[in-house]
Amino acid sequence: MKLAGMQKLTLLDFPSVVACVVFTKGCNFRCPFCHNASLVCGENSDFLSEDDIIDFLRRRQGILEGVVITGGEPLLHGDIPDFLKRIKEEGYLIKLDTNGTNPELLESIIKGSLVDYVAMDIKNSPREYSKAAGDLPLDMEKIERSKNLLLSGVVNYEFRTTVVKGIHTDESMKELFEWISGAEKYYLQQFKPSDDLIDPSGLSEFSPDELKSFCNTASAYVKCAQIRGI
Repeated sequence: MKLAGMQKLTLLDFPSVVACVVFTKGCNFRCPFCHNASLVCGENSDFLSEDDIIDFLRRRQGILEGVVITGGEPLLHGDIPDFLKRIKEEGYLIKLDTNGTNPELLESIIKGSLVDYVAMDIKNSPREYSKAAGDLPLDMEKIERSKNLLLSGVVNYEFRTTVVKGIHTDESMKELFEWISGAEKYYLQQFKPSDDLIDPSGLSEFSPDELKSFCNTASAYVKCAQIRGI
């Protein structure tokens, strides 16, 4: 595992769980609005070891309840099941963030009871997905499989979309909502400009009222739609 960093405490990233966040290195997307560009593109040879993380978790027994594994894209790392097992052996809940491009590994991890909660990024409508992922060739069938796996209810999950003016439109968002129809929880996340974006040119925030309009539309398709970041 290439573990690029850790946030020692979060009350926001794992619903109802006091957690830390572990960041993995590397991603197979190049979303222009990605706020972790240094994890995706930057050179880094100064990695944390799995033993570092496990030692930290042992010292936080009784304080922390869970661990968020995020990136980058964690499921690029084929040895992640062994790392998740080590965390589970310490008694922690695990939340996994993923872009859904590795449904086989995602299903294996879920069937092995190695995660308790999955957050899958839904980048855009299927027709506009590549635009949100950095204009890369995509295997939408794999993303579809991951989406449908979570919709089947095999694990607690959420779908989420960082909504960006210059990437998303009224039409693409409506198509997105139709595509995830029936989802338990869906979050629209406000885009935040920063100095660590992959390609910020032409990107901006939707207004709070525009996000609320998207959320109202989403509520017709999913069981719970909410906004984050405003």
